[in-house]
Amino acid sequence: MSTEELCAPTEPRTRTQGTADPMQLLSRVSHGHVATSLRAMPFVAPARHVVADGCVMLRMHAGLGYQRACSGSVVAYGADNFNSGHTGLWSVQCTGTIEPVEPTAALLEMYGSTPARVDGEPFEAVFMRLEPQFMTVHTFDYS
Repeated sequence: MSTEELCAPTEPRTRTQGTADPMQLLSRVSHGHVATSLRAMPFVAPARHVVADGCVMLRMHAGLGYQRACSGSVVAYGADNFNSGHTGLWSVQCTGTIEPVEPTAALLEMYGSTPARVDGEPFEAVFMRLEPQFMTVHTFDYS
């Protein structure tokens, strides 16, 4: 299955300041946070992401179990360049449905290396596909 087959992209509604493309901005950074709720309690979990064919593909540590709360739900995913040292900062938030997915070889290559351990446990990858329905970009100019 190609990355094109992993996600049939729909046009998400986007709210931006200026001409910033949220998917292009997301492709500039590698990690962000996925937010959802578990038994009505909100939580935020770290994730590695890549942008592929209109979707945000996430790699998370299965040992934390967050993928169970995310799967089939509406989640928010956010990433930013706040630690970049640039004077033009931005933040992207995507909201949409998320499902587990089996990664292709091409997708695994896009993710790159994996951590050896997470919170002292051996890293066990789980992959999820976020189909953005809404995307928001906020920009901050410190020049």
